[in-house]
Amino acid sequence: MREEVQYDRAIDIPGLVLSTARFAEFRFEPHYHLDCHIALVTDGVQRQTYQGESLLLSRGAIQLMPPGEVHDGTAGADESYTLHTFRISPALLAGLGEEVTGRHYLPSQPAMVLRDAHLANELLRAHASLRHASADPLLNEARVLDLFESIFSRLLRPAPQIVAGALSPQQFGLARDFMEANIADKIGLEDLAVLLGLERFRFLKLFKRTVGMTPHAWLLRLRLERAVELIRVNRDMAITDVAHAVGFFDQSHFTRAFSRAYGVTPARFQRPGVNFLQGDFVTGQ
Repeated sequence: MREEVQYDRAIDIPGLVLSTARFAEFRFEPHYHLDCHIALVTDGVQRQTYQGESLLLSRGAIQLMPPGEVHDGTAGADESYTLHTFRISPALLAGLGEEVTGRHYLPSQPAMVLRDAHLANELLRAHASLRHASADPLLNEARVLDLFESIFSRLLRPAPQIVAGALSPQQFGLARDFMEANIADKIGLEDLAVLLGLERFRFLKLFKRTVGMTPHAWLLRLRLERAVELIRVNRDMAITDVAHAVGFFDQSHFTRAFSRAYGVTPARFQRPGVNFLQGDFVTGQ
């Protein structure tokens, strides 16, 4: 079998490198990293030796490997395996740690394996999303913060900070107005948090508590509602132009999001025979 390895930089998250690899005969000799690694196996088994002990990594396991820890790796039982990793620079890890835990430092953490199938699946979804340049930065930043909150909550050293309260009407108004004014542009969590003088993690928690949706979900709905308005007023406007006007850089993504929200594609919605009922619609027969 041919060995395959691919590395990608997460454009929206400086200091994060993603890798996906399929290994069969390749063997990692004893080595260490200068950055932190989060590793997941999606199929097959990786056999690893760490501090003199043998460890098997399979689907559902999450390995946290801090800088400087010596370990190796090979296929278990002479089978191939697929490995996904997050390579996190010390600067990025420190920044995320401070945001999520409210501490100015992270204590040293030995290598460990978390057995959590749900969190592993969330990490894999984030891994896939972060590899695509067209992905929404607002979604990716929030997803990374949420995932690190989940990881730190399991380590308990230090535990994530507790964020109480909600955004004031003035704060929410500022965030809403900014998203409406920049709807056609890429908007990051940092843009909104800085606008209100908050850290990203605190802003994310306060926004969700205030409106019952994540910033990404709220902005996505705003874009879809604006798209509906554009199609109503400009029946001949190309669907691609509608998508770009409301901040979708990929027409297929726009079509999927629109269909999930309204039960019909933008093109079908644009055709005659669509009846509007108090702001909603049903397709004509």
